[in-house]
Amino acid sequence: MEYKFINPEYLDSVSGGDVKIIIEIVDMFRSQVVEVYNEMNSLLNKKDYKSLGLLAHKAKASVAIMGMTNMTEVLKTFELQAKSEEKTELYKSYIELFKSETADALKELDDLIKNRLNNNK
Repeated sequence: MEYKFINPEYLDSVSGGDVKIIIEIVDMFRSQVVEVYNEMNSLLNKKDYKSLGLLAHKAKASVAIMGMTNMTEVLKTFELQAKSEEKTELYKSYIELFKSETADALKELDDLIKNRLNNNK
């Protein structure tokens, strides 16, 4: 499988190539992205843009660990715009892109883990 969303080399550098550590990181990421997505929608509905910017900053760190450079840049833009309450009409699209790309990244991460586990047999 060609990985378009994640960077396995970066993940290996963070984990030392240890599959168990990769699994732990992915499990944390899986639960975080669901929480972040739900919280982003909640903050958007409340028009709490400053908190939304802070949450985009937090999410940026999570996707960066997975090597998701495109989403890292999107979240950086989102963070700065939300903190200054600019271009609010774009926020929903950023949130939906976050949901879509993290879902695709999780599919790739599951494939990576499966391949690593099969190679260790």
